[in-house]
Amino acid sequence: MAQVVHPSGQSFETSGQEPVWFQKLTPLWLGERSGAVFPRKTAVVYGDQRYTYGQLAARVNRLASALRKAGLQHGDRVAFLCPNTPPILEAHFGVPLAGGILVTINVRLSTDEIAYILEHSGARFLFVDTELSPLIDPSRLGAVEQVISIVDTVPTRSLPGPTYEEFLESGSPARLDWWLESENETICINYTSGTTGRPKGVMYTHRGAYLKALGLGLHLRLGADSVYLWTLPMFHCNGWGFPWGVTAVAGTHVCLRKVDPALVWRLIEQEGVTHLCAAPTVLISLVNHPLSREVKLRRKLTVAVGGAPPSPTIINEMAALGADVVHIYGLTETYAPYTICEEQPGYSELSLAEQAQFKARQGVPLIVSDVVRVVDEEMRDVPADGQTLGEVVMRGNNVTKGYYNQPEATAEAFRGGWFHSGDLAVMHPDGYIELRDRKKDIIISGGENISTIEVEQTIYQHPAVLEVAVIAIPDPKWGEVPKAFVTLKPGQSATAEEIIAFCRQRIAHFKCPKAVEFGDLPKTSTGKIQKYVLREREWAGMTKRIN
Repeated sequence: MAQVVHPSGQSFETSGQEPVWFQKLTPLWLGERSGAVFPRKTAVVYGDQRYTYGQLAARVNRLASALRKAGLQHGDRVAFLCPNTPPILEAHFGVPLAGGILVTINVRLSTDEIAYILEHSGARFLFVDTELSPLIDPSRLGAVEQVISIVDTVPTRSLPGPTYEEFLESGSPARLDWWLESENETICINYTSGTTGRPKGVMYTHRGAYLKALGLGLHLRLGADSVYLWTLPMFHCNGWGFPWGVTAVAGTHVCLRKVDPALVWRLIEQEGVTHLCAAPTVLISLVNHPLSREVKLRRKLTVAVGGAPPSPTIINEMAALGADVVHIYGLTETYAPYTICEEQPGYSELSLAEQAQFKARQGVPLIVSDVVRVVDEEMRDVPADGQTLGEVVMRGNNVTKGYYNQPEATAEAFRGGWFHSGDLAVMHPDGYIELRDRKKDIIISGGENISTIEVEQTIYQHPAVLEVAVIAIPDPKWGEVPKAFVTLKPGQSATAEEIIAFCRQRIAHFKCPKAVEFGDLPKTSTGKIQKYVLREREWAGMTKRIN
């Protein structure tokens, strides 16, 4: 073993087993580097808590060594049921440093869904926020041998075992040797939403996570002076890779237990936030909050939007507040962002409306991605005419290595040598893709294809509309027709007839909703509207596939 001593005093050991020209690509190096190079720089802000990159590195090392001391073996799964508080950020480095595989669990899942994930993943350790402990069924822990309680807002714990801080105390702040044998080892497993049955465990590699971190930094211009606000759940696709990406450049993480628009605006102002990520519905809640008209941005604010296609309307409204909206697109199976709507020379000369229309596209592959294609049923590329529909397929560094313990599902998703997204899109002449719908969402009315996204973006232009979802409902004549579910802005009013007439002035009449229902929309924890819930209700007792 050769020892290398950094000027900061931290020592690194190298095994000498790898060629001199090779280093495994892993986010572990990104965390170590920031801890050594920026030990006194603020790494984490959470309420009154603030700690530096030196302190973050020590806590990560403590977590990793405590896990090894507790018996973790190379490749063991470690589950976290935790909101966006510091422990889940630390887990993104501490668990793989220990040699384990991180399994982050959606905090809005049911007890049965959580139990399934614990059983399917075979997790040996479970870290759970005490506020969420009622979701844990002690009789359905699967292979879990130890439960660690994360005490944050709720001071007591109902599950046996040490608290998170007690667990860290059993570890050492000294640097650990990596147990990483290959950069293609699994670093984490993310479980899909499971809207078509039991969720699937999507596996990411150390190499893929490392490259995603660098890609995000390049595209969104992250740096040591960046301040990232955690409005996106870290349990969702590992926060799109930003736990690793922000740490890579020694930016500041501002943790946020729950998205509260008023608190978000206050933190943006107080902490000088430069970056945040969100689904369109979160942006809608921000632009419609009174503080959006009062807060003065101290610094340029870059907002990465994804999870669902944003309407030009919301992009325009965020731009009017001074935010630079960057549209990214991907899936759980592609480490979240796979494409980005890159600006082109002359973009700034366009009107805000023209800019918003362009930014609503899903764009081109990230610099660390491979090509993106739009293909027909025979895997032939559709014409780049901006009109012909096809399925989006991808491959490369940021595509999952497969579904955990589900080889048949993996083979189906990878048929033809490409990952099949299930998203329908067009390819524009300039090489930018634009989503039209999910395969399961497209409406076929009287033989005509209707894009629910197009109808939704039209309805979003109505000044009284806050949110909208469009689905197909059964129709005796046309087979199925569009129906819109609309949430109105506070204090605003509109009738179904007004919404329909508004659409008929802007799009073909056959695309317009035949019915409109007003009320709140069902959503996932990341703000995605759950159309399948609406479809289940509308198609109850019918033969149409509802998921």
